[in-house]
Amino acid sequence: MRLKPLKCVVASVSMSVSTSISTTMTVATAMAVATVVSFSAVPTLAMASDGLTTPAFTQCMGKADADAEIMDCVSAETQRQDARLNQIYKSLGDGLSPARKAHLLDAQRAWIKFRDTNCRFYLDPQGGTVAQLLAADCVLRLTAERAQELESFVQ
Repeated sequence: MRLKPLKCVVASVSMSVSTSISTTMTVATAMAVATVVSFSAVPTLAMASDGLTTPAFTQCMGKADADAEIMDCVSAETQRQDARLNQIYKSLGDGLSPARKAHLLDAQRAWIKFRDTNCRFYLDPQGGTVAQLLAADCVLRLTAERAQELESFVQ
């Protein structure tokens, strides 16, 4: 399964070597590229414009220079996307018959179990910070995709 692409720009490299890499890649690939280019390279990550995430997330990721800052951006966006999903779920449920509402509830419970189980797989105990970023990205991505999916029923 592919992660949503990220645009990685390696802004600076030690020893006065200036390298710029601009391409679409996953978080893991971006970090690997930054490590290969230089141990002191600081990647600046920004989510590709995919229509799933908010401009605030893209702006936050554009400013993030460290793993902790990236995690803060992902966490904040996950909260925004979860709130969006809950609002859409409630709106959708309000317009359904009791039988369809029960099906939606069953589907949502199954989806939450899938998301949590699937994203827990990304959290490899040997994977360090990269595994944490991948797991957090998984939750964010799947939550945003589910919100978009349910939104298509409301429109």
